[in-house]
Order: sequence, then C-alpha cells, then structure tokens
Amino acid sequence: MNGLYLVGTVKYRRGRGVEARYSAGMMWLRAERAAVLWVGRLAERYGSRRRLPRHLRVGMRGEMEALYYLRREGFTVVERRWRTPELNGDLDLIAWDGETLCFVEVKTRTARDNKPAKSAVDGSKQRMLVRMSVAYVRSLPRAVRETALRRYDVVSVYLLGEKVECELARDVFEDTFRTGGV
Repeated sequence: MNGLYLVGTVKYRRGRGVEARYSAGMMWLRAERAAVLWVGRLAERYGSRRRLPRHLRVGMRGEMEALYYLRREGFTVVERRWRTPELNGDLDLIAWDGETLCFVEVKTRTARDNKPAKSAVDGSKQRMLVRMSVAYVRSLPRAVRETALRRYDVVSVYLLGEKVECELARDVFEDTFRTGGV
C-alpha cells in the first residue's frame, strides 16, 4: 500500500527513521487514555455522592485498560459491553484481529495471585460467551456471518498501584458449545 497504514480511523504515512504510524498513533492513544483517566478522577472527586462499589469501579477501569491495550496491539475494537435482551450477560469487548472476529473477556485483578486471572473463565462462563457471540454474529450481514472466523480471547488486567499490566491469551477455549446455523 505504498507506506500507508490505517490506525483506528486515521491514516499515517511511513516517516523517515521511525514509522509515523507508531509514534503518532501511540502518542494519540496515550493522550486519549490519560484524558479518560483524568476525567474519571475529576468525576470521582466532584461527581455525585452515589458511587459505584469498588469492585465495579475496578472492573470498569480494567475494561478501559484492556480496550487501549488491544488497540495498541493492532485490534479494531467494534463493541464494548455488548448486550442482547434475549440473554443474560454481556460481551466485554468485541474486536477484529485481521480477518478474525474476537470475543474478548476481561478479567481485572488488583494483585497477582497464584492463579492467573484467565482461569476465572470456567465452563459456565464459556457457554455464556458462546451463546452471546452466536447472538452477535446473527446480527451481522450474511456475507460477514458466513466468512468470519471466530476466536475467544481473555485479557488479564492487573492494576498494581500506578502500574498496569495486561496479558492477552488468544484462543482460550474451543467453540464446542456452538448451536447450529451460525
């Protein structure tokens, strides 16, 4: 493509020495993330007196960090907290990784335990994710529905004080629970 890259919805040309895509795109992501964190802190300080419980705030922060992490890794995130009225639950993030549609479960921890965060995605959670992904894929145009590859990933987010660590586990489980027709 003659040195032209697509990052999000902004195109960057390859620069001399360092790729403009990396420097400009990464600077934009860092600035956007910093602005979102700053607004969140202002809302906590000056917002309404009703506050979410700590575990919900930690989960929301983890989803935001996972979203920016996936974008830095080259994913195109298309949905966040997708829900359908027919089913209980939600899909944390839905993203394209090239030609593969990825359903991403985010697990956030404030400390590293002996057990990895991704181990919290057990059989019942996997079945729920598959049912939700089937419902999502059914909402796509037929051409996409028939050709898209599906994958189930888990992003483990560790909020360690000011430090944030993210780990991506690709293709964590097989879609053995698939209901026919999709």
